[in-house]
Amino acid sequence: MKLPKTTLILVVLALGLGGFVYFYEIQGATQRQEAKENQQKIFSFAEDDVQALTVKTAKLTLNLERNTQPNPKWLLKSPVSEPANDAIVSYLMDLLVKGKSDRTVPTPPNQLGEFGLDKPQATIDIKLKNQKNHQIILGKSNFNRSFIYAQVDPTTPNNGNINVLLVSTDFENAVNRELSEWKQPQTPVQPQPTPNTPQPTPTQSQ
Repeated sequence: MKLPKTTLILVVLALGLGGFVYFYEIQGATQRQEAKENQQKIFSFAEDDVQALTVKTAKLTLNLERNTQPNPKWLLKSPVSEPANDAIVSYLMDLLVKGKSDRTVPTPPNQLGEFGLDKPQATIDIKLKNQKNHQIILGKSNFNRSFIYAQVDPTTPNNGNINVLLVSTDFENAVNRELSEWKQPQTPVQPQPTPNTPQPTPTQSQ
């Protein structure tokens, strides 16, 4: 039995669509899952392990220390000494503790300028309670701003190349802030109600 030409075209299109769905949904999902699993954590410490942070940007350098009291959890030590904005610091801490790198690019030291790492936009120094120190240097973003180039705990491997990581652009949002944003928000003072002053009762004349 010979099928009409239009029917054959529809069959071919259906088979092609089925193949596309299979490779995208099944094969593609497997590849995306493997890529996600291949992401490496930037650091291996926990949030409670961190004792102090130093954040250096073009605008300012500030030092933060964990508070011995539960509220607030963080204190600004310089350039001012006052309670820190826990929400802002927690946002940065979450990136440091849970952040992952999509991939690593081995780079000769003389090519770091191509990634903005010779004149970084920010440097974060991390001091742990066990007195160990870590550092992450944030360079420039890529052409479509999908990630930022970074260098972690700068060392030169035996092969002479430096590992440049690709990290989330959220790091840029976390550190490029005004000093006022790092400070604990001021709680507005609620006006106290004015007590009612009893009015004198007029006396009746006899």
